[in-house]
Amino acid sequence: MKVRNSMIRQYRPEDTDTLIAIWQKANAYAHPFLPDDFVSQVKQDMRNIYLPNAKTWVMEQDATPAGFIAMVGTEIGGLFLDPDLHGRGLVKAMTDHAVDLFGPLSVEVFEQNAVGRAFYDRYGFAETARYVHEPSGEVTIKMAMSGS
Repeated sequence: MKVRNSMIRQYRPEDTDTLIAIWQKANAYAHPFLPDDFVSQVKQDMRNIYLPNAKTWVMEQDATPAGFIAMVGTEIGGLFLDPDLHGRGLVKAMTDHAVDLFGPLSVEVFEQNAVGRAFYDRYGFAETARYVHEPSGEVTIKMAMSGS
């Protein structure tokens, strides 16, 4: 899939360090409320658990990784883009790609993540439940597209 000098391709193990750097920047932008110890643990888990085990696609901008979407079944496990590239349709393109592959999707998003919540609302996800995410202590909203 192409969006203005962009393409989506499957994750390769050699992408790991670059994607973790993108995740760190995007996480700090969207989740400044998360405790440092939780963020440190997630960074380790990204390398050792999430990226190797999820079905992950990389968004390239001008042949350089700029973001990624990681899927666990039909659930978005992670959707991150370098914040400097917001507003170009790249997050929508990654989500469209996942919908094309998996059909209607679900996601969990922190209540305080205004950036993510606004995107999912615009895309057509609706809240289905809320709970306290124990590891972070944050309220998390479960959202789904109709039909998921």
